[in-house]
Amino acid sequence: MARLPDAFIDDLLARTDIVEVINTRVPLKRKGKEYEARCPFHDERSPSFYVSPTKQFYHCFGCGAHGTAISFLMNYDRLEFLDAVDELAKRVGMEVPRENNPRSQQQQDDSRDQYSALDAASRFFQKQLEGNDKARAYLDSRGVDADTRARFSIGYAPDGYSALKDALGKDERRMKLLDRVGLFSKNDRGHVYDKFRDRVMFPIFDRRGRVIAFGGRVMQKDDGPKYLNSPETALFHKGRELYGLWQVRQANQKIERLIVVEGYMDVVSLFQFGVTQAVATLGTATTPDHAELLFRNAPDVYFCFDGDNAGRKAGWKALESVLPRMKDGRQAFFLFLPDGEDPDTIVRKEGAEAFDARLKQGTPLSQFFFDELSREINLGTLDGKARLAERARPMLAQIPDGAFGDLMKQELARLTGIGANNSVPASAAARPAARGNVMPVQKRSLVRAAIAILLQQPSLAMNLHGHHAIGGLRLPGIELLLELLQLVEQRPDISTGALLEHFNEREEQAALHKLAAIALPGDEASWGQELQDAINQLEKQLLQQRLDELQAKQRQQGLDEADKYELRELLKTRATLR
Repeated sequence: MARLPDAFIDDLLARTDIVEVINTRVPLKRKGKEYEARCPFHDERSPSFYVSPTKQFYHCFGCGAHGTAISFLMNYDRLEFLDAVDELAKRVGMEVPRENNPRSQQQQDDSRDQYSALDAASRFFQKQLEGNDKARAYLDSRGVDADTRARFSIGYAPDGYSALKDALGKDERRMKLLDRVGLFSKNDRGHVYDKFRDRVMFPIFDRRGRVIAFGGRVMQKDDGPKYLNSPETALFHKGRELYGLWQVRQANQKIERLIVVEGYMDVVSLFQFGVTQAVATLGTATTPDHAELLFRNAPDVYFCFDGDNAGRKAGWKALESVLPRMKDGRQAFFLFLPDGEDPDTIVRKEGAEAFDARLKQGTPLSQFFFDELSREINLGTLDGKARLAERARPMLAQIPDGAFGDLMKQELARLTGIGANNSVPASAAARPAARGNVMPVQKRSLVRAAIAILLQQPSLAMNLHGHHAIGGLRLPGIELLLELLQLVEQRPDISTGALLEHFNEREEQAALHKLAAIALPGDEASWGQELQDAINQLEKQLLQQRLDELQAKQRQQGLDEADKYELRELLKTRATLR
């Protein structure tokens, strides 16, 4: 994620009315001091999605979705971070700060030139398709009509070694540019020639609709590799991109599901038949970046592969990437097609409704997981059960805390008999029973209580007396508390939303959002007093911790003069505090 000045993000979020931003997309109803709606990120019948105008953040008590106006636009409008910031900045009349150093400006200009070169190549290929009977006949035979060709900007790379080079490489600078974006190849003698020749061309678009690479498909089986993809470049990283995602976003106001297939023609054919949620990986297995991108765009993901051994291996690779991202509310399914079939052939033979029926019969991730792990294991023996547990446990540990992870562990216990008990799942016990439930004070540690108050009203940190010198205290969360206090001291006007934005993509983020969503009893004055009391108690604990260390040292090896002096002073301080 690009880094922008903290002061700019604080100011942007302070000027942005999160209620107004969300209400234009999801109708909100006022409920007390907050607003509620049915969550836009998962299906539900009763509202559990709350927006706080005072804290400037949203939280869903159903699926756990949370964040600021920036993250809402990223998740709902499916924008990248900088695009979401640009959108909010335009709304409030702010200018996003850009780096002014010459090197940064040169890099921006260079990227602009590369996008321009790729766009010119895409237009060249489309123009060539218009005049090539063979390529048009091939697409006709595959049932790809003119509208679908236009939707995907499909083109044709002419046969021969220099058609693109002759058309666009008019000088040395342009030649170098076309080479850097992956459109040329070079032989052993150093001769440069067109990389794509006599192939139907599929431009690959980024999440802003810009061409970043190409995939080329042969029209005859014996004409070389079936698909040829652009090499990795500064703009194109195949493990992070999905073919067709741009078109899916354009075709669907709300994406309920994504269907992951293997080839460009699979995506195009599914669109042709009205299945407008298909994407393809780009000649690579499903990566963790793919998994994150998929779930950022849709709650349900269907992996559709061939039913042979290679297809099942591809399915397992996808599962390995998806499993650590299976937050509650997300679902993954696996559909393996009959031998010799792919989504392209199936949808043309059977139609969209039949393909959709196949998807509905897809294997849930949970079933696929245990079926694959227990393949060739005899669960009728103790040895087999132990082997399944050994294989499954490390993988289940990757699942985020929540109901899904708890249920997967319960299923492993049912299959193996290991760890089975009737206790309440840990995540269920930790989850608030209902909106507005107040966390009992006696259940919270002092550190947790102080953090919860700071998240309710960050400015209360400015009213603390003393230096809250608690840095050496060995308690969970103490470093996080100190970081929060320091952030507020540096940025006194920071809001709850901006404070949470600071921890975006850090492991503490989820816990902080949960604490921020809790409705604490009392008012600002009582919170301020409780925060001061908590800090005072932590300072006393630090003093006692040091006393315990000195007294233990005295018993074990004795104290030097400096230690004795420190011990006397600490005892005096403790006496005055009492």
